[in-house]
Amino acid sequence: MNQISQENIRVGEIANGLPLTIPVYRMTGNGSGPKVYIQANMHGAEVQGNAVIYQLLEQLKQQTLASDITLVPYANPIGCNQKSGEFTLGRFDPITGTNWNRMYHDHSALVNEFVDTHIHDSLDEIKQQFRALLVHQTQALLDAPAHSINTGQRIALNLQRLAHEADIVLDLHTGPISAKHLYCPEYAKASASYFDIEHVLLIPDEFGGALDEASFCPWWSLQQAFALRGRDISVMVEAFTVELGSQEKIDLTEAKLDAQSILSYLTHKEVLLNSPYRPMDIIRYGCMLKDYVAYYAPMGGMVEYTAQLGEHLKAGDTIARILRMERYLSEQPLQNVTIAQDAIAILHFASASVNQGTELYKFFTNYFELN
Repeated sequence: MNQISQENIRVGEIANGLPLTIPVYRMTGNGSGPKVYIQANMHGAEVQGNAVIYQLLEQLKQQTLASDITLVPYANPIGCNQKSGEFTLGRFDPITGTNWNRMYHDHSALVNEFVDTHIHDSLDEIKQQFRALLVHQTQALLDAPAHSINTGQRIALNLQRLAHEADIVLDLHTGPISAKHLYCPEYAKASASYFDIEHVLLIPDEFGGALDEASFCPWWSLQQAFALRGRDISVMVEAFTVELGSQEKIDLTEAKLDAQSILSYLTHKEVLLNSPYRPMDIIRYGCMLKDYVAYYAPMGGMVEYTAQLGEHLKAGDTIARILRMERYLSEQPLQNVTIAQDAIAILHFASASVNQGTELYKFFTNYFELN
């Protein structure tokens, strides 16, 4: 049975001066496979990732590991304790208002100088040296004067430093009320077929502040910079955001299936040796990020969400009904809301009470089969 070690790393201090820490679990392989980093619960209400990491640890104990694996279940200890009544908030830093998952640092500016210096190095040397540079530069940001880094940045940079040590990065999230879906960089499209996830968002080499982008954008930019100088190398890191469903609940049975999905991908990447995990035979639908569209409430009211998650809708289909009882005697109080184009419903707002302009749904449009 594989051994699991735990380290509690310090990511800041709380108001009484005590340290703010997060647990980090590690498993050691034989060193022949790619290093793996998996984290969950960066947003406070997105708790299903904790259950998935539990199930991963339970199953990985019995596997033959080629790789070192690092798992962080409570990536943001402030967010997961940010409560209002019975609800968990924790999507935005309450001090700055910034999304907790938009505070990672973009290191792509390091690429051109690095390529000029290492244009003739071996692939192994390029990988080793560029990784060391990313880790060093992240640590340098953490070593800046304490007054220059806010709470969210300090948490994010500590996590990013761990992620830069890995070849594979998985950031586990959930939506409000959501179908499972995968944020996948365009260059790694083939890898999406090894997850048991039907809906795949293909994202470009554009940094928006999230961990998956902070992990793959520098390496993708590195590959493109080498190509401009006439040398063809692969993108040496893969990073994904794995959306596990809906927030504010855990389901350990479903988490075991999610863990098996991740283990199927890790088997494909030769993290596990003699592994039984294989991808399910399902149809997967892809959508370019630019075609992932939000639908905002055209009016205020109380919403019945009628489009089912994962449902393939046709233009003109009703997706919701909005009840406006204060207008019962003056106009039709129940309004149907329709969609103007073919789409797949991926997620919707968690509450039935909405203002005009609230994001009701997100949809895949111009989607296509990946398989």
